[in-house]
Amino acid sequence: MAAVQTVQKHIRDQVEDIRVVAHTLAPANGSAAERQQRFDGLVEAFAAKPDSVHQHMVKVMTSFRPGLFVGGDLECAEDNLELERWFRLPKGHERRIHGHRHAGVRIVQEGPTLLPALDAHLHHDEPFMQADLLPYRQAEIPASQGEAVARRKIMRKARSKKRRPILLASLEARYKNSS
Repeated sequence: MAAVQTVQKHIRDQVEDIRVVAHTLAPANGSAAERQQRFDGLVEAFAAKPDSVHQHMVKVMTSFRPGLFVGGDLECAEDNLELERWFRLPKGHERRIHGHRHAGVRIVQEGPTLLPALDAHLHHDEPFMQADLLPYRQAEIPASQGEAVARRKIMRKARSKKRRPILLASLEARYKNSS
C-alpha cells in the first residue's frame, strides 16, 4: 500500500476535479450563465496545472464548451439516455452493454410489425399463452414493409460481387419485358 499511496492521492485529486466539473454542469446547480462562468474558471485553473491529465481535461472541456450551454435555462434532456427516451431512438450503448452489437436495418424495415411485438409486454402482465396469440395468426405485413424487405434483398445481391452480374441481367430482362 505504501508503494502506491502517492499515486492513489493523485488519482483521488483527479476524481475530485471531475466531480467539481460534473457539479458545475448539472442544471440544478445554478443558471446557465453562472455555470458557464464556473466552467470557464475551471478551464483556466486546469490550464495552469502542469500535469498531462489536467492538460487533457482542458482540451476536452474547451472542445465541449461551445455546445454545453447553448440552450440557456431551457427545460431539456439532461443526458443522452433521457434524450433517447424522448425521441425513442435505439439505445446503442445499452445494446452493447447487454451484448447486442448491432440492431441492423431490421428495426427500420420490419418496424411496423416488430415494434408492437417488442412492446407487447407493456400491456400484458402474464406470460403469453396460445389463446392470447390466436387473434394475430392471420395478420399480414403492411405493403410498405413487404416492399422494403424486397428492396433489401435486391440491394444485398447488388453488393455481392458474385451475384451482381446475375442481378443486373435479371433487372435488365425485367425492364425490357415491362416496356
